[in-house]
Amino acid sequence: MTIRTIGVIGAGQMGSGIAQVLAVAGYDVTLTDVAANALETALSRISASLAKMAARGKLSETDRQAAERRIETSLALSDIGRCDLVIEAATEKESVKQKIFDDLVPHLKPGSILTSNTSSISITRLAGRTPHPERFMGLHFMNPVPVMQLVELIRGIATDEETFVAVQEVVERLGKTPVVASDFPAFIVNRILMPMINEAIFVLHEGVGSVIDIDNSMKLGANQPMGPLELADFIGLDTCLSIMQVLNEGFCDPKYRPCPLLVKYVEAGWLGRKTGRGFYDYRSDPPVPTR
Repeated sequence: MTIRTIGVIGAGQMGSGIAQVLAVAGYDVTLTDVAANALETALSRISASLAKMAARGKLSETDRQAAERRIETSLALSDIGRCDLVIEAATEKESVKQKIFDDLVPHLKPGSILTSNTSSISITRLAGRTPHPERFMGLHFMNPVPVMQLVELIRGIATDEETFVAVQEVVERLGKTPVVASDFPAFIVNRILMPMINEAIFVLHEGVGSVIDIDNSMKLGANQPMGPLELADFIGLDTCLSIMQVLNEGFCDPKYRPCPLLVKYVEAGWLGRKTGRGFYDYRSDPPVPTR
């Protein structure tokens, strides 16, 4: 199974990052979104990132230009159907992902492989909505995609070996390191990471420590590059909540109960960096804690 063309659904931070690394690796990429301004923003983000790579000597000027030419955009989901591999990178809501696959399936060429960049949702369940679950699997990139080296590969119960090998070869061509995770809620990285972030929010909620003290404690005491609350803001508090809900529902274990304070921040629309406020207020320079 030879993959030459790849479609990326969703032009947010994850989708644009995925499109960028694919294009740099030599793949022809079609990036789609429901909003034209999202596609424009994605192209600007990719162009700026590639320019920085070239300025730092990590990419030649010729390769930079070639990578930009390999990315085309479209508002029509049907244009993704001609691709050998499709990577869905929409918001972390199962209903949204299911609707995307329902709409995409009629346009797929024979033999296309479908993947989801979901960070927590059942691959087997998503695959069950498609006519060929054997050609469906999880392909979970870490954020920010151009920087992070790890990619989780998740088989659904029906994923066949040919599909798995083909997708693994794509990851290796990107120069990233694949790890294989079983299809359990949140897989490996977020099964470990999100409960830690959720517990940090409980520590804040209970008044054990302030935002600054919690983050400094983990940066200086556990040698983490970012504190858990700063990291939650970077990921997006809505995404953190969605993953905790998947864990809570999937395991029915109270240790995965989302912190009420996390729920309140999401209800307020304070989702982190992308909205300007989360556990920090990013409208100030430097950002200041909101509690």
